[in-house]
Amino acid sequence: MGMMKTEASLDEKAIVAAAERALSDIAAIRGEVSKVIFGQESVVENTILAVLSGGHALLVGVPGLAKTRLVTTLGEVLGLAANRIQFTPDLMPSDILGSEVMDQDDSGRRSFRFIKGPVFAQLLMADEINRASPRTQSALLQAMQEYHITIAGQRYDLPAPFHVLATQNPLEQEGTYPLPEAQLDRFLLQVDVNYPELAAERQILLETTGLGETRPEAIIDAQRLIEIQTLVRQMPVSETVVDAILSLVRSARPGQGNASTDKNVAWGPGPRAGQAMMLCARARALYEGRLAPSLDDIFALAEPILQHRMALTFAARAEGMSVRDVIAGLVRQAKG
Repeated sequence: MGMMKTEASLDEKAIVAAAERALSDIAAIRGEVSKVIFGQESVVENTILAVLSGGHALLVGVPGLAKTRLVTTLGEVLGLAANRIQFTPDLMPSDILGSEVMDQDDSGRRSFRFIKGPVFAQLLMADEINRASPRTQSALLQAMQEYHITIAGQRYDLPAPFHVLATQNPLEQEGTYPLPEAQLDRFLLQVDVNYPELAAERQILLETTGLGETRPEAIIDAQRLIEIQTLVRQMPVSETVVDAILSLVRSARPGQGNASTDKNVAWGPGPRAGQAMMLCARARALYEGRLAPSLDDIFALAEPILQHRMALTFAARAEGMSVRDVIAGLVRQAKG
């Protein structure tokens, strides 16, 4: 028994030491990103949290708010091989996944060779994902879920780590194909990108219109990112935080005894929302410089994790309510 106790405390010590190393790496990542992306703290935070948690993020905002710039900056700072796809209605699955071409050697023998598409990257920016046809969207979303693709019966594994940061323009709905609810669920977080604050916008004007622009440097590499992602999954979560996650996620589902949810929500988040919350709360603790997640992490993550996993009733929409209003109400109830 004494032996087991010592082993446990050694494990704990190792996790604390690893977490402290991760804290300094993450602080350096934050600092490097802020040299290039001004303001937008919560957007930067939530996007980095998705990557640290090993997941994908959907960035929603009007054009020109540095969504693309944020993704390319993250690729450089995290030392990841990055690719970008600009989605259009005529894009085909093979434009993303790759295709087979026929080769002929000197003796006239023909054979097929697979040419990898842009999905073979560690960080993939899927620009305006809602402009692609459902067939192309589902090819990407399947790759996001399974981390491999199959072409002509042959399996090809995607690089590790593999992250998709997709963007979507909420204004342009003509000629677009909104992502189905089941596919939205593949994104760990939905990050809303709003207009910058006045001071940040002033800084953007001054810093980005001169001759020389600041270039971010790599702080970590892919291998180190995988180590941090593994550490995030090893961090202990207290019973109180687990209970808070369960009660918040369940309170967002109709038929679970929450009067305002029963009235306003047509369908609520599934267990994936709780899994996302467990991972992101640990990552957020590290991002904020702490070694354990707290209730504040849960309340801060409620909107980005739940908003794309639930829908309002027709009556609630007719009254001008939004999913965010409902989530804010649930968080107020949870805080008591």
